[in-house]
Amino acid sequence: MSVPPVSDPLAALSAAGVSVWLDDLSRELLAGGELEKLIADRHVVGVTTNPTIFASALSKGDRYTEQLRRLGGEGAGVDDAVFALTTDDVRHGCEVFGPVYRRTGGTDGRVSIEVDPRLARDAAATVEQARKLWKAVDRENLLVKIPATREGLAAITEVVAQGISVNVTLIFSLDRYHDVMDAYQSGLEQARTAGHELSGIRSVASFFVSRVDTEVDRRLDAVGTSQAAALKGKAAVANARLAYRAYERMIAEPRWQALAAAGAQVQRPLWASTGVKDPAYPDTMYVSELVIAGTVNTMPATTLAAFADHGTLPAHAPTATDHAAATAHLAALEHVGVDFADVTDTLEREGLAKFESSWQELGLTVEREMHGASADVQPGEQVRESPASSVDGDGLLAIYLNDHLSGATAGLELFRRAAQAQKGRHDDAALTELAQLVKEDRDSLTQIMTDLGVSPDHPKVALGWLAEKAGRLKPNGHLFSRSPLSDVLEAESMLLGVLGKAACWRTLRVLAEADDRLHPEHLDTLLERAEHQSATLEEIRIAAATRTLNPRVATAR
Repeated sequence: MSVPPVSDPLAALSAAGVSVWLDDLSRELLAGGELEKLIADRHVVGVTTNPTIFASALSKGDRYTEQLRRLGGEGAGVDDAVFALTTDDVRHGCEVFGPVYRRTGGTDGRVSIEVDPRLARDAAATVEQARKLWKAVDRENLLVKIPATREGLAAITEVVAQGISVNVTLIFSLDRYHDVMDAYQSGLEQARTAGHELSGIRSVASFFVSRVDTEVDRRLDAVGTSQAAALKGKAAVANARLAYRAYERMIAEPRWQALAAAGAQVQRPLWASTGVKDPAYPDTMYVSELVIAGTVNTMPATTLAAFADHGTLPAHAPTATDHAAATAHLAALEHVGVDFADVTDTLEREGLAKFESSWQELGLTVEREMHGASADVQPGEQVRESPASSVDGDGLLAIYLNDHLSGATAGLELFRRAAQAQKGRHDDAALTELAQLVKEDRDSLTQIMTDLGVSPDHPKVALGWLAEKAGRLKPNGHLFSRSPLSDVLEAESMLLGVLGKAACWRTLRVLAEADDRLHPEHLDTLLERAEHQSATLEEIRIAAATRTLNPRVATAR
């Protein structure tokens, strides 16, 4: 049940005690003054970022080009360039939100920046980079994002103990959320012992929402019963509501009460991944269903705009009855055969894989931009136009899509060959299913090209097919036959292909904002599929590498 519509839903949401944050940041938003307008007109009081957001930001306009060309001319490495770009944007964002930070006494006006996701399994390296980010941005209203992996928990405690404010991200399960709350309190206790002023340390715990429904619904569809179908679209909100109940219980405990008496500030629950993935659900569902005072909701721009247009608030915050219903819903999932613990474990792995993929994409884009023109180009100097730039936008898009279609054709051949080679072996079922999904993705790309009026370049597609055939002669230890190393090399090649496909879907998703021939919901679905494929291939790759390159470990297992 919701209250009647209001003239300014975001103002009503803020008045209900929910901090409205934007899950987006780009130099375009900063330089164009759009961020200030969102603060003034849409009640936005904070920003979150992640590797995917920065990868997308570089595809918008040319505001990064001059800095990247300069860094390339100075001989900077890709990681150093990424660090410079992201910390510059976040520092600027912190300055824009400075008045909000001061007005709210430090509660809001926060901007987050994430540590390199490749460090998520290395606590010491995560701590070291968190310190570097904190020092480089050098703004009090920064939050350093650390993934809530098992290794990340130790890093969270250490970073908080040093007085650094933290956004703990990629939380999916209630058990892991309990661990996160414990890690934060342990850090505060160590900070107090070290003499830090606790009131200056802030934190949010980013509990991911929509991805839970995406994965659970997929498994319910696989069950295929009417009982399973009736459970769809409810797990994410149930999980989040139970997380908030865990938070309420934590702040009532003597341990937290002692820290609060010493000046500690609560680690607010933050609802992340609130963009609806399934078009069958209301596009504001993960905002309207989680209106709870003292929480944060960070929204992608499309969800923010949707809520501003037609968002509604519930008649009341979740009650004990709602919490009981949430518990019963998770039990019902287990009853029909959905292992919820496996769901959340899968989502954590896939979340990390997605951010690593975006980080890789970001690095490749940065490298291309750094060396895309003469290193001698000076700031303000016009870069000589390349011959390709004389092609109009539609022509460039046709070239781009045909390149991906050629790659998709070669990729499909590779998946089919790998599946055939695994018949009756380790990864038979997984690769057979992946080959079918890759074919469907290729068909989707062909349909998108049709929708855009782009004709397939059949000679180029044929070359892609031939390139895959020629690629069978890669140095795998045997010239014409398979060797044990073939499984590893094929898995790596397939993984790279899926990462490239995901980059294509992200590019088209950006274009969909201004081109009604493209369908954002369909592209979101394709991107989710690519992320599932990446996670599966990473497991296959690791298993193949273990079998082939470290037989002693494989034997021990």
